[in-house]
Parts: sequence; C-alpha cells; structure tokens
Amino acid sequence: MSFLDIVDTDKPRWYVVHTYSGYENKVKADLEKTVENRGLQNIIYDIKVPEEEVIEIKDGKKKTVKRKIFPGYVLIKMKMSDDSWYIVRNTRGVTGFVGPGSKPVPLTDAEVKALGIKEAIPSVEFSVGDNVRVTAGPLANFIGRVEEIEMEKQKVKVLVSMFGRETPVELDFIQIQKI
Repeated sequence: MSFLDIVDTDKPRWYVVHTYSGYENKVKADLEKTVENRGLQNIIYDIKVPEEEVIEIKDGKKKTVKRKIFPGYVLIKMKMSDDSWYIVRNTRGVTGFVGPGSKPVPLTDAEVKALGIKEAIPSVEFSVGDNVRVTAGPLANFIGRVEEIEMEKQKVKVLVSMFGRETPVELDFIQIQKI
C-alpha cells in the first residue's frame, strides 16, 4: 500500500514542502522551470512562497519590504502521484513534504482559505459551443466542439467525432486550441 492510497489523486490539492532556509524562491523557480521544460502543467498547477509586505524603519526612513510568512516552506498545488512526488521531492533545496512519516498531507480548504491563497483563475480563449483542435495527447489534431468548461479543475469537455459518432472527452485547458 503506497501513500497515494490515502490521497485523492484525481483533484489538484495544495501541499506544503519544507525547504532549506533561504531556498524558498530558488525551489519555486526550479520547480517552475521543471514544469515548463517537461510539460507538467496538468500535474503541477501552482507554486507559492507566501509573503507579506511590512514597513521597516531603518535610519529614520520608512521602507516597505516583503517578508516570508513561513520561512523554509513552499506551497504547491498539484495532483499527487508517484511522478509528481518524485519531481518535487528531488528538487534541489527541498527536504521533504509536510506530513507524518514524510507522507504528504494536503491542506484542507479551510487551511487554504486561512492562508489567504488566491486561486489564479486562468483566462480561456474559448467558450461553450466553440470549435477547438486537440493539441496534445492521444487525440492530437482531432477537431471537436466545447460542451462544458470546468474552471476550478481547469478541464473542458469536448465532443470529438470518432468513428462516425460524437464522443465526449475531458481534456485539460492546455490540450486544446480554439480554431
């Protein structure tokens, strides 16, 4: 039984990763680069280093600076799988996931809200009824019609014509392009 048996892997959740102190932004940048280079946008959705603006008075001058709210920690919104766990865990500067016995435990919705994490709502260039081309996956280059858009999951239901009949297919936003 792996740790994935206790985690709902279908939906992206927020996880907390422990890093070496001072490496938070480096870990964020390295993970973002890895996601971009390997095309993992459908597994790792967002990476945040929670910061707050504070006013410091130095030499009689007020100065606004950003300070990390949780030094040594990075928040990652991802679908938990062996691959995503391995990628994050083996990023330079990461010491492990927060959870018992290094088993990642996702933040609850209440914890995410309490942390003040603002969900970045992606802008999409297509709407229900639009014709789109599938750009990635086994159905690449198929043409279909958008039936439903799920902003929260960043998924879209597309009716694709296969073998003379229309078949509904669920795809990620990044897998389609408006024609």
